[in-house]
Amino acid sequence: MHDIKTIRENPDAFDAGLKRRGLEAISKHIIRQHVQLRLFQSRDQEKLALRNDLSKQIGAAKARKQEIEADRLMAEVTKLKEDLPKHEAETAATAFAIEAELVALPNLPAADVPDGKDETHNHEEHRWPVNDKAIDPPHTAWAKEHFDIGAPLGLDFESAQSVSGARFVYLRKGIARLSRALGQFMLDTHTEQFGYEEVNPPVLVRDEALFGTGQLPKFAEDLFKTNEEKPRFLIPTAEVPLTNLVRDQIIAEPVTPLRFTALTQCFRSEAGAAGKDTRGLIRQHQFEKVELVSICRPEDSDDEHERMTSHAEHILEALELPYRRMLLCTGDMGFSARKTYDLEVWLPGQGRYREISSISNCGDFQARRMNTRYKTAGEKGTTFVHTLNGSGLAVGRALVAVL
Repeated sequence: MHDIKTIRENPDAFDAGLKRRGLEAISKHIIRQHVQLRLFQSRDQEKLALRNDLSKQIGAAKARKQEIEADRLMAEVTKLKEDLPKHEAETAATAFAIEAELVALPNLPAADVPDGKDETHNHEEHRWPVNDKAIDPPHTAWAKEHFDIGAPLGLDFESAQSVSGARFVYLRKGIARLSRALGQFMLDTHTEQFGYEEVNPPVLVRDEALFGTGQLPKFAEDLFKTNEEKPRFLIPTAEVPLTNLVRDQIIAEPVTPLRFTALTQCFRSEAGAAGKDTRGLIRQHQFEKVELVSICRPEDSDDEHERMTSHAEHILEALELPYRRMLLCTGDMGFSARKTYDLEVWLPGQGRYREISSISNCGDFQARRMNTRYKTAGEKGTTFVHTLNGSGLAVGRALVAVL
């Protein structure tokens, strides 16, 4: 979420950031609305103060037995009591309209993020193990797709189709064991080598949690939810419960990065994915992923972003899976991100790189939505933290690459 104070102080910079995201300038409109809101708020405060003052005057008039004056004052108070709810509703509607517009706007890109409309404008940073960007890893004509290799080993889409429908799978026999081993290897590496705190979080969350990380309200159609009066949502990623561990908190100094990791099931409706990756494990409604989350001070987030990305890269290198690191352009970044690296693993059966991890620095965008701050000892006020998240890795896609 964006800070109205920052918009008022730097309207041109805000509009420039939106333009890089392919959106129209909106700062003048937002500022006009905010000026109107402040006028409404001042009016309401003045009316409340006047009502309280008149109530005191009524008491004084009655004490002096000035009944006519008391009746006149009471009529004024009655009129104020009739008008105040209307005024307060007008103020609340204006505040809601401003917030609705602000929460629908994506995060602004960092200065070093390349401009572009889609993935064709992403910038390749490096490859492993071959660092020549003109050379792809070896590819042979006989290389098979993972679903052909996996079928006799226990990759069972047919049974899942009859039980759950499309985009589900049964992992059986050796494939189930391999998937379990990959997930445990990733989780153990991140906790034992890189110092992340292991968390086993809930996979059903309230809408407030999804609002905090930016999935709601914009991406509601991508989520599965329960049929309750106040529904809960199945998590699309463990980023949601892990980041919300610090929701509505003021963290005391010293703020060393809080690093969390979890291996969970994730659930996505894949709205808008009709016809894309209809075979295999690449795009499933239910899948496993190891998630990495970090909460840190603003001055630490750039270094933390590089650190977290290197941890995901370590997993790929340990599994001897060729990959490349891509810096996403403005048109390909996620809603909450200010800068994102994608790690793309080489799939011989497809003869191309496919995303296996996306690591994002969200700045204070999510922290504002969650109201998460930190306080420096001896200083007044608080500062919003920065949040980062990334896959370390998507287990299903790692299974594809290994096969």
